[in-house]
Amino acid sequence: MTNPTAPLPIIAAADTAASPAAPSAGRRTVGMAMAVASALAFSSSGPLVKPLLEQGWSLGAALFVRIATAALLLSPFLVRAMLRERGILRRHGIAMIAFGLMPVVGCQLFYFSAMQRMPVAVALLIQYLAPVLLVIWVWLRTRRRPSNTVIAGSVVAMIGLVLVVDIAGARFDFWGTLLALGAALCTCVYFVMAERTGDTLAPIVLAAGGMVVAATFIAILLASGLLPLAISGEAAAVLGSEVAPLAVLLFVGLATGTAYALGVSAVPRIGSRLASFIGLSEVLFALGFAWLLLAEAPAPVQFAGGALILVGVVLVRLDPDGASPVRRRVAPAAAAAGRGGGSPRP
Repeated sequence: MTNPTAPLPIIAAADTAASPAAPSAGRRTVGMAMAVASALAFSSSGPLVKPLLEQGWSLGAALFVRIATAALLLSPFLVRAMLRERGILRRHGIAMIAFGLMPVVGCQLFYFSAMQRMPVAVALLIQYLAPVLLVIWVWLRTRRRPSNTVIAGSVVAMIGLVLVVDIAGARFDFWGTLLALGAALCTCVYFVMAERTGDTLAPIVLAAGGMVVAATFIAILLASGLLPLAISGEAAAVLGSEVAPLAVLLFVGLATGTAYALGVSAVPRIGSRLASFIGLSEVLFALGFAWLLLAEAPAPVQFAGGALILVGVVLVRLDPDGASPVRRRVAPAAAAAGRGGGSPRP
């Protein structure tokens, strides 16, 4: 995700050279549209997978089909990059493994594990503290206080999130809270990696490699018995119709692959901070899908919370420090290598 709170990159480079011009307004507009579309695609998963879990599918089995489908969707980008650039796995393999294990597998396993120990709304609220955690981390990293606009946007968005997830009467669980915080940290890693890795690796190739790693890891967990494996042939009720469970999971997998591809491509365009706040719209879209697919109508207070989230995102977008994000700087050696050979992007 460009540095949102100070003229320094989120992950500092060792040696830096002069930076290119800031991205155009058109580039940022496209990035914001990608981020919103990514949140929309992500939000369809919960309401569609929920009926399958209730009918006997284990979480591990559902996640494997979902992530494996997403890996198949994105794998052509990885294969193309491997054919065009020798040694790409040697240079970026660790980044792909980290992306697959943390933003993909870690985030989902932490969240669903927390959900089993505490109300879904509370686990969701803690996970979506990620935008605020990013603001705090950059503050500590750069020792530069965020602007009043960013602080106000963070507070308004979090109040809106509390209203949307409706945690009235919920009780906290210590281990559940730690697991949900783990999901929040993995979400932060997603935004930071998408922002920084884009310097030397095409974001969509990062997503493709991460999906392959995640599908392989979940397959190992299922084969070893660490994750229960249970599959049900009962049809899922979607929009009042009976749909084959595999068809539902294939659709969810395609949506997941599309969501990650759009999300990692959006972050370098608009910065990690703004992208993380736009990601809060996933909660609003999930409410809409639950209303449409499961007939779970939102309460009036949730509509009010949604409005506050949007106000918070607008405030963050209006921050003068984030209006013209500074491009990440490239080390001189890397720049020279780039001029002497082909582009690292496939």
